Amino acid sequence: MLKIQFMEEILKQFPNLTENQRLQFEKLQFLYEDWNAKINVISRKDIDELYTRHVLHSLGIAKILEFKSGSKVMDVGTGGGFPGIPLAILFPEVDFYLIDVIAKKIKVVNEVAKALELKNLKAEQMRAENVKSDFDFIVSRAVTNMPDFVLWVNGKVKKTSKHELQNGILYLKGGDLSEELKSFPKAKLYNLSDYFSDEFFETKKVVHLAL
Repeated sequence: MLKIQFMEEILKQFPNLTENQRLQFEKLQFLYEDWNAKINVISRKDIDELYTRHVLHSLGIAKILEFKSGSKVMDVGTGGGFPGIPLAILFPEVDFYLIDVIAKKIKVVNEVAKALELKNLKAEQMRAENVKSDFDFIVSRAVTNMPDFVLWVNGKVKKTSKHELQNGILYLKGGDLSEELKSFPKAKLYNLSDYFSDEFFETKKVVHLAL
C-alpha cells in the first residue's frame, strides 16, 4: 500500500517518468529492506517511511532545479544513497558521484545502483576534502553545519554556470537555519512544504548557496 501511495505521489510530482524510471523507483523499497537487514544504513523507523523521508525528500532538490544533461553532481555524506540515488534515477543524463567515509554505506549504495542498472552513478569511500574533481552542484542531506560543509567542498565547484541557479551547494535541511546561515547572507531557502503536502516536509528546506 505504501508503495502504491508513493508511486501516485511521485507520478503526480514528476509526470514525465519513463517506464524504466518508474520500475527503478518501485524497486527501492525491496532493495533497501533487503540490504538494511544485512547492513543497517536506515533506521528501523524510517525504513517503513522510505519513500517519504528518503526518496521524496531527496527529490525535493529536483523541485528547485532541473539538472541539465551532462552536468556533474557530487553527493557528500550520501549514507545509504540519499539524495544521490533518487536524483540519479530522475536525471539519467547527469553524472553523479556519491561519497561517504563509511565503507559499509558505500557498499550498499553500489549494490543498489547495480541492481537498478544505474550507469550514471559512481560511489566511493572518500572524504570530500580529498576529492580532486569539480562539479556543477554539490548536494547533501544535513551531514554537518553549513560553515563546515563549505570548508569541505571549497574549490570543488565549476566556475562557469549553465543552469538558472548559479553553481554551488543544494543542501537539504530542516528547522530554523537563521543562526547557521548568518555568515551566508546570499543563501536562498526554498520550503519543501510549498511542493509536498505531507507533514514531514513542514520544516524541511532546500538551501542554495552559490560558490
